[in-house]
Amino acid sequence: MSTYTIATTVEKPYADTVDAVRAVLADQGFGVLTEIDLAATLKAKLGVDLPPQVILGACRPPLAYEAIQAEPSIAAVLPCNVVVRSLGPGSTEVEAFDPQAMMGLAESSALTKVADDAKERLTAAFAALGDGD
Repeated sequence: MSTYTIATTVEKPYADTVDAVRAVLADQGFGVLTEIDLAATLKAKLGVDLPPQVILGACRPPLAYEAIQAEPSIAAVLPCNVVVRSLGPGSTEVEAFDPQAMMGLAESSALTKVADDAKERLTAAFAALGDGD
């Protein structure tokens, strides 16, 4: 795993995992603002094949507002990108940019608080993906 993402592997099919990710993000107060079907886009633009994967642009408005109040330019890295990637028929990886990694971009105590909160919520959402099996 990289040092700038948080990730989990879910032993569920891709489509089921995409639905589950949406649900656990909502449970943590995130809405999905954007969705990019990366595999379809690269197939259409470059003619290349990738495993099914989607980038969900997740936003928790109170955190986004707090971050922008602390550092207006941080809006350039919003929303939180959550990638759901098929690893095979029954296995899917879920990965997101670690909000604490943005502290290398703009250090401020107010942003640290926002990053800590966002990471805690994303980590809880990822942990919940394994619940209820």
